[in-house]
Amino acid sequence: MANFLKKKTSEGDLYSNYCKYDNQGLQLFTSSLYLAGLTATFFASYTTRKLGRRLTMLIVEVFFIFGIIFNAAAQNLAMLIVGKILLGYGVGFAN
Repeated sequence: MANFLKKKTSEGDLYSNYCKYDNQGLQLFTSSLYLAGLTATFFASYTTRKLGRRLTMLIVEVFFIFGIIFNAAAQNLAMLIVGKILLGYGVGFAN
């Protein structure tokens, strides 16, 4: 877990709260839900128009269930990111 939260501090300012963690994987993990939700929102309007609300909400449930399964069974950061992306798709379609 030490590699997951690798600290980066500048030489002169050891007590700064800015740029504390310089980890691209952690940044991708935190933003993947929002990016997936944003992209899924554009497809949700088309899906709702063609399939109706009931079937669209069933699709949302499938995304949420698979996202929860991926997050619960995650063995590494990639599985966590995939789980968050699936949850983001669920959030985007639910909006």
